[in-house]
Amino acid sequence: MEMKAPVKVYMNRKLIGVKPDDTVKRAGEVMVEFDIGSLVVVDEENSVVGFLTKGDLIRRVIVPGLPNTTPVKEVMTKELVTVPAETPLRDVLDIMSKKGIKHILIEERGKITGIFSITDLLEASRRRLETAIAAE
Repeated sequence: MEMKAPVKVYMNRKLIGVKPDDTVKRAGEVMVEFDIGSLVVVDEENSVVGFLTKGDLIRRVIVPGLPNTTPVKEVMTKELVTVPAETPLRDVLDIMSKKGIKHILIEERGKITGIFSITDLLEASRRRLETAIAAE
């Protein structure tokens, strides 16, 4: 894995989201359907206005005992952590470590165009290892 490579090499461009007024139950169903751990929250213009992870659902909904009808906008993260797509992977991992996050949104030309997660890092490492083994 090239730590100097821009994060856009490793990011996932498939942004899956929900609307702010969707329920947390619906958000959980989408996560299960697509086997993902996070969602972007988009407004009517498809602009990203929030972010929601499985951890958020546990910490902000399940543990406090909120109903599954709670709107996503009440529990989503509103202060988005983003990095430009050209940011070196090493720097992105440093930011994620310092902020204690497992997902980070990627920006290009002022718009969020992708997401990078620890899972993406593990998948890239696995592919690299498989390639090295196959070359032996």
